[in-house]
Amino acid sequence: MSSPAASRASPHTPLAERLRPRTLAEVIGQQHLLGEGMALRLAFESGQPHSCILWGPPGVGKTTIARLMADAFDAQFITISAVLGGVKDIREAVDQAQAARDGLHQQRTIVFVDEVHRFNKSQQDAFLPHVESGLFTFIGATTENPSFEVNSALLSRAAVYVLQPLAEDDLRSIIGKAQAIDAVPPVQAAAADRLIAYADGDARRLLNTLETLAVAAAREKLPEVSDDWLMRVLGERMRRYDKGGEQFYDTISALHKSVRGSDPDAALYWFVRMLDGGADPRYMARRFIRMASEDIGLADPRALRLALDAAEVYERLGTPEGELALAECVVYLAVAPKSNAVYKAFNEAKAFVKKDGTRPVPMHLRNAPTKLMKELDYGKGYRYAHDEADGFAAGERYLPEGMAEPGFYRPVERGLEIRIADKLRELKKLNNQKN
Repeated sequence: MSSPAASRASPHTPLAERLRPRTLAEVIGQQHLLGEGMALRLAFESGQPHSCILWGPPGVGKTTIARLMADAFDAQFITISAVLGGVKDIREAVDQAQAARDGLHQQRTIVFVDEVHRFNKSQQDAFLPHVESGLFTFIGATTENPSFEVNSALLSRAAVYVLQPLAEDDLRSIIGKAQAIDAVPPVQAAAADRLIAYADGDARRLLNTLETLAVAAAREKLPEVSDDWLMRVLGERMRRYDKGGEQFYDTISALHKSVRGSDPDAALYWFVRMLDGGADPRYMARRFIRMASEDIGLADPRALRLALDAAEVYERLGTPEGELALAECVVYLAVAPKSNAVYKAFNEAKAFVKKDGTRPVPMHLRNAPTKLMKELDYGKGYRYAHDEADGFAAGERYLPEGMAEPGFYRPVERGLEIRIADKLRELKKLNNQKN
C-alpha cells in the first residue's frame, strides 16, 4: 500500500480507500497468487487480460486486484454489484464496452461483478456472448464456492483464483501503514494483537475499526491506543472476537470433528463459540448440511432432512430465536450414528471415472424413443424390475460391458446402514444364484 499516494488523499476519504494499493507490489497478502512466478502475477505480466473469478472471504483484496488488473492493461473498469444490479446494468456495461472498443483509443474493458453468486442463472448467462466475443474481460468476485454458485458455462470460461484470509503479519503491516500516514495514533502491542484477532483475516474490518478508534482517540486527545482503552471503547464487540489469535477455520474444524466424534457437549461448545465470535448462522447451517451428508449419510438419512429444516427455521425466525433450531440440529448430528460410506464411494467413483475411458452404455440399458433406435436393438433384452419377483431382476447387469464390480459403496455396520448392508448381501446372493 502506497503511503505517498495515500497521504495525498483527503483526510475525509475512508481509510480503506486511502490505503488501497496503487501497484501490484503494494498488495499485502495473497503471495501464493501474486508472488514472483505465481499464477496471477504471471497473468498480470502476460500483457493479455483473461476472464477470472476471485473466490475468497471478505476483505482479502478481491476488488483491489480487479482494479489493479484494469490499470495494468490500461482498460476501462466497470463495476456491477450483483446485490443491487441486474440485466439493465449488464446492458449498460456492454454499451460502454462497445463504445470503448470502437472509440478513437480502442480501449479494452474489464467488467467487475462483485458478489457474482447473487446473480441468477439467466443474469450470469447474459455475460457469455460478450466474454466469448472478447468484447470485455469478465472478473467475478465471490465469497461462495463458485462450483455451486456460478453456472458451468461461465465457470468454464474463467480461471478461478482462491484468495486466503490475511495472515497476522499482513494485518500488522496494515496497522503500520495506517500509522505511517498519521491516520491513527500509535497502537500498543497488546491492543494491536486484539485488533488482529478481531479482524480475523479481514483487512476491511481492521481498517474500519482503526478509523473508528482514530475518531474516538482524537476526541479524547489520547496519544496512543492502549488495550484497556480499546476494550472500554469497543467493549462487547471486541470481547466477542477475542479468540487468542485462533483462526475462524480452526474453530469450525473443531466443531466438525466434535460432531464426527459424537460429542454433543463439545459440538455445542464450539457452535456457541462461533456464534459468540460473530459467525454467520447461515454459514453454520450450510456446514451442518454438509456434516449430515459427509459424516452421517445413510446411517441416518433423517439427519440431512433435519439439517435442511433447521436452516429453513433460521431463515424464518432469524437471530436469536432461529439459533435454537441450529443448536438442536448440531446435537442431533453429534449423537446420530456415523457413516462416511457414501462420501467415500462418491470420491472413489469420481477418481475411477477420471482415469477410466468412456465406456459405452450397454445396448439393453439404452433408451429407445424412436423406431430406428429399436431396430438397432437399443433397449433390447432389458428386464423391467417391477415385473420380476420381489421387484428385483436377479442376474441383470447395469455396468458397462467388461467392467468389474467396483464395490464403491461399502455400508458400515451402524444405524440404518446395518439394514442396507443386509439388503445388499441378499441381492448379491440372488444375483449369484441366477448367474
